[in-house]
Amino acid sequence: MIETGRIAPDFTLPRDGGDMVTLSDQRPAKVVLYFYPKDNTPGCTTEALDFSALAAEFAEAGVRVLGISRDSVKKHENFCARHGLKVALLSDEDGATCEAYGVWVEKQNYGKTYMGIERSTFLIDAQGQIAKVWRKVKVKDHAAEVLEAARGL
Repeated sequence: MIETGRIAPDFTLPRDGGDMVTLSDQRPAKVVLYFYPKDNTPGCTTEALDFSALAAEFAEAGVRVLGISRDSVKKHENFCARHGLKVALLSDEDGATCEAYGVWVEKQNYGKTYMGIERSTFLIDAQGQIAKVWRKVKVKDHAAEVLEAARGL
């Protein structure tokens, strides 16, 4: 389980637009990693729109916002275009980054058990350490709460 104070697990993943993003290359910027289950679903769309609405404020605070799901880059590009998203979306198709952050978990819905991404957010400081963790995120007001925490770093 990822805990505050630990160095964030590094990764290199493709993003919408085709570039590769390596977490350690983001330093000394602070980074918000938000893991979400699936593009174009109601909660995930709301979360992405909320982070996008605050994108300029995150940038002013020196914070990069990266969304991660197991959807393909192509699906991310369609999601961004459809909703005018202003945050980078990274594709973790093999699930290795989700596993490293402990967000690939057993879930239940309507009595059915399956594996999926637990909506979670990690705030990473300028030295690459986990500063704050949100698990089992409720979307309402989450992006604003993350922004306040990031401004406090």
